[in-house]
Amino acid sequence: MPQFYILSAMSQAKAYAAMSPTTPLQPWTFNRREPGDRDVRIEIAFCGICHSDLHTVRDEWGPAAYPIVPGHEIAGRVTAVGKKVRKVKVGDPAGVGCMVNSCRKCANCRAGLEQHCSGGLSFTYNSVDKDGTPTQGGYSSHIVVDESFVLKLAKHQPLERVAPLLCAGITTWSPLKRFGAKKGTRVGILGLGGLGHMGVKLAAAMGAEVVVLSGSAAKKADAKRLGAHDFVLTSDAAAMAKNAGRLDLIVDTVSGTHDVGAALGLLKTAGTLALVGASPKPLELPAFPLIIGRRTVAGSLIGGVAETQEMLDFCAKKKVYADVEVIAPREINTAYERLARGDVRYRFSIDLSRL
Repeated sequence: MPQFYILSAMSQAKAYAAMSPTTPLQPWTFNRREPGDRDVRIEIAFCGICHSDLHTVRDEWGPAAYPIVPGHEIAGRVTAVGKKVRKVKVGDPAGVGCMVNSCRKCANCRAGLEQHCSGGLSFTYNSVDKDGTPTQGGYSSHIVVDESFVLKLAKHQPLERVAPLLCAGITTWSPLKRFGAKKGTRVGILGLGGLGHMGVKLAAAMGAEVVVLSGSAAKKADAKRLGAHDFVLTSDAAAMAKNAGRLDLIVDTVSGTHDVGAALGLLKTAGTLALVGASPKPLELPAFPLIIGRRTVAGSLIGGVAETQEMLDFCAKKKVYADVEVIAPREINTAYERLARGDVRYRFSIDLSRL
């Protein structure tokens, strides 16, 4: 039988929250529910900072409902479980990603694609849970989540480096798996940031030949260190021409406007470019590289619960973790400014024990 506690209806959580789109994040205390029969309470050890946190709190993706406690790359330890919980027990390491609930009934949910729930998906923050309460994320002391959306973590892992797997990891894992990255395939990772660096590590661990595509020559050494087999400078026309038709798959992690047509030219016949970076402006998509090469442009959004667990288990086995800079909560606003400048290698991970 799992351990569980009988607790009062609400508990106070400490957090850092955005009160408006133009003010710095600040300390805030709010109420979280106590675990119901199928709930798990996790004391948060570390939470990664995702670029979507920055976009959300600045109301760039809208609509934003303040106060907002961001954070959906959550790793910690279970401190309480409801009496019907079977997935984890008190003391277990556990994580929470981008979702905390879904309808469980629609075709997508039944197929393990909860991220595409058509009956009402509850994101980890800036959303509404099934009980009607606003969700608040991982820049906080603890979180309470239905066990169906709790991810199991292997013991004795560096939780500060595991936390970013809950978004950056699954975001790149999903298209790599879906489009068949394995030994014998050539995979391009376009952009070497928080997402890109995980794409390199995962594709290499899958056995693929990995080529980093970047506009910054300064990232060549890091690309090789992270596991890439080759590096192509996208601003070098000769290098791009030399690598035309070389790749089976490109995972495009760039979140700004960029030349998709040039990247398409690097794909083999029937190759795929999978977009995971969300550009704020529409991208130009030339027809001829698609038509002549019978190529495909696809999109990919995180992954379902089962797929995320598969990714975490793979990373535990292969010892694949994010490269992080650990910060204290009081450094969040500085980290946001650095993130906006691209000044991070490659993920900030907040130490919530210092909250």
